[in-house]
Amino acid sequence: MERAEVAARPTGGVLVTGGAGYIGSVLVPRLLSARRVVVLDLGLFGTGSLERLGPHPGLEIVRGDVRDEGLVRALLERQRPEAVVHLAAVSNDPCSEIDPEVTRSINRAGTERFMRLAKECGVRRFVNASSASVYGVKEEDEVTENLALEPLTLYARYKAETEDVLASLVDDGFCGVSVRAATVCGWSPRLRLDLTINILTCHAITDRRIRVFGGSQMRPNIHVEDVADFYALLLDAEPALVSGRAFNASAENASVAGLAEMVRGEVDAGLPIEVVPTADNRSYRLTARLAKDVLGFAPQRPLRQAVRDLKQAFSDGRIPDPAAAIYRNIEVMKAPAVLSALRGTAA
Repeated sequence: MERAEVAARPTGGVLVTGGAGYIGSVLVPRLLSARRVVVLDLGLFGTGSLERLGPHPGLEIVRGDVRDEGLVRALLERQRPEAVVHLAAVSNDPCSEIDPEVTRSINRAGTERFMRLAKECGVRRFVNASSASVYGVKEEDEVTENLALEPLTLYARYKAETEDVLASLVDDGFCGVSVRAATVCGWSPRLRLDLTINILTCHAITDRRIRVFGGSQMRPNIHVEDVADFYALLLDAEPALVSGRAFNASAENASVAGLAEMVRGEVDAGLPIEVVPTADNRSYRLTARLAKDVLGFAPQRPLRQAVRDLKQAFSDGRIPDPAAAIYRNIEVMKAPAVLSALRGTAA
């Protein structure tokens, strides 16, 4: 893969890996209001979600692979960011199973190498995107951060392992914190239509019906704008409050059937809901009380707002072809050219 050139910049700012992705495309504009931001993104989904911002004196986009040690080292040494938000990853269970070696090279080996390089190159704060999937399936009514991690999938296992790596690196000069986010929902300039509420809303608007697999399973969700707020907050939090810790990020727990009813109420109360049997009966809840108690963080946007935002985006023509592969990570990952590129840099 061709290596990107990295221009030298003054000390400071934040490096966001995967910054042109679903969460990054919402987070980066927030950070630009107070910080210089460098984005490192492989560009599998393009970088148009950030280029729409136009020329910005505080933003630089570097197209490259987090596994490229030479590029990463040059970026860290020349840009000298004070903080990192690490979002880059093979992003969910189905994608992670397509090629386990690629997933290992990015989510496990590449992430650990990147964490160690960041510390070596003087980064003082590292905010790591983990996942609520690290808990596995829990019977408790509220899944809190003090419960054992019991990951059931490759994706979840690597997230749990890299949390441990980061925690082992923290010291007085290096603050590391992980975010265990619930399923994210709502509009982003780099939209995903393969997430629970987004899927249900897309079905309601494009198919004029909502299909639910099972329905009784409980799922935690959070608006993408709230997740972006939380990442931004962690960049400023007192190190003593967050370093070496992991925080849940979640707004509401609801059954899949309940989410379908919510979507129907926001889109069209007359839409049919079709229930399909499923063997996937995973059901879990999440609480984010620790983030509120320690940091004063509470999500501000109800899940209904995510449906309304998506409905408006459809109405405005911002989703011209909802069936396009670009909105579904697994469809992009399965493309032969994408797999070939990812395998060519696996290490």
